[in-house]
Amino acid sequence: MLEKLVNGINTVLMVNLFFVLFCFGWLVVGLAGRQLGIPLGFDIWYSLWPLVIQPAIGLLMAGSILTGLVSQIRKRLPSSQSE
Repeated sequence: MLEKLVNGINTVLMVNLFFVLFCFGWLVVGLAGRQLGIPLGFDIWYSLWPLVIQPAIGLLMAGSILTGLVSQIRKRLPSSQSE
């Protein structure tokens, strides 16, 4: 059961990582467009920052810490209890 939980958390973290990377790319493109005077969505990105992007980054950090803690706990448990 613990293995299914860890796999589920890892799957969510992987999807979230790609979302955060997409948002970073959007930021770079939006800022470049703003410098060139071309509207490429920076204002939309900025409006989504506190509602969507910050929580996604926080979830990524918290999930990474949780996965690391679970990994350390599993290392310290005897192998008969890890099933």
